[in-house]
Amino acid sequence: MEVRYAPNDEAYQRMTTNELRGAFLVDNLFKAGIVTMLYSDVDRVIVGSAVPKEKALKIETSKKEMAAEYFLERREIGIINIGNAGSIRADGKEFRMEKKDCLYLGKGVKTIECSSSDVKKPSLYYFVSFPAHKNFPSVHAKFSEASKTSLGSFENANTRTITKFIHSDGIKSSQLVMGLTELAKGSVWNTMPVHTHQRRMEVYMYFGLDEDSLVVHLMGKPTDTRAVIVRNQQAVISPPWSIHAGAGTKSYSFIWAMGGENQEFSDMDAVAMSELR
Repeated sequence: MEVRYAPNDEAYQRMTTNELRGAFLVDNLFKAGIVTMLYSDVDRVIVGSAVPKEKALKIETSKKEMAAEYFLERREIGIINIGNAGSIRADGKEFRMEKKDCLYLGKGVKTIECSSSDVKKPSLYYFVSFPAHKNFPSVHAKFSEASKTSLGSFENANTRTITKFIHSDGIKSSQLVMGLTELAKGSVWNTMPVHTHQRRMEVYMYFGLDEDSLVVHLMGKPTDTRAVIVRNQQAVISPPWSIHAGAGTKSYSFIWAMGGENQEFSDMDAVAMSELR
């Protein structure tokens, strides 16, 4: 498990491109046959992935960093499959995971095993975990049955569909909020106008990009922004003081996950476009 400590809202202004990427970009996800995990001190989030091939992969504790007997001893986790079909077994119960399905596992689940149905076309499990102080039941949500909301416009190049999985009116959790956004063909902007939310952090994981495509992810204070170039299946950590928005060279999708002291999806501090610098 990689452990990372984030700079504050002043230190980032003096950082080089490589330093910014080293602090906020998660670029080691989806390695075949292994589980990757990154622990950040921003709200103690853990971001990770599992790509099972011939054998199942277990999401297990790292005792040095977590001081826990098992991964969800004091945590909760949201898992979304962006690859081919597979299954996740949690404490002996099996959940069939089709592409873009979501699984929430609450505090107290002791074993998590991820499998692919076809080792030549593996599942790609992306997960985000936060500390939890209350038990909530495990819930599997099919993407095909999930509630979807359309936002944006063709004129503003930000037509997009938002699928909310884990939130106050959906799958219940201690503090995790999670879902995904898909941009329509020809749309490139996400989350405009921009916002911050002092009461929680957020992680964006971009996918659906080809080898030659990228997203210019905007971060930092609204009046002192920075740009991070993001490729397919990479994520960006956004502290509460930072905006999080971007534009791609083509349409794409991204998974968003938030954690903190407020789960209300609409609790955002909007920033007028005229204020951005």
